Amino acid sequence: MEFAVFVTLPGLVILLTLIAFADQILRMTGRGKRSGQVSSTGFQQLHATFSQGKQNELKERQSALVLRDDEEDGAPPNRSTVDLKGGRAVIRLGGQGS
Repeated sequence: MEFAVFVTLPGLVILLTLIAFADQILRMTGRGKRSGQVSSTGFQQLHATFSQGKQNELKERQSALVLRDDEEDGAPPNRSTVDLKGGRAVIRLGGQGS
C-alpha cells in the first residue's frame, strides 16, 4: 500500500523531500563524499516534467557536457598568450610581423 502512495504526484514530492533530508544528513555527518546533491537532481527532473523551458535547459546542459572545450577555441592560434600565474598577457595584433 505504501508503494501506491509514491506513484502519485503528491507521494513523489513527499518521497523526494525525504530523500533530500536523508541526503543532507549524510553530507553533514561526512558519509556523503560527493560534490553534487541527489535531491536537487530529483527536483530538477520533477520541474522538467511540468515546464518545457526546464526540459530544454537540462538538454542543453547535457549536450554541453559532451562537447569538447579546447583552450584555444575562439582565439587566434599562436598569437596572443595569457600567463595567469605570472600575471602577464601578450597581445599581438594582426599584421606583417606576426
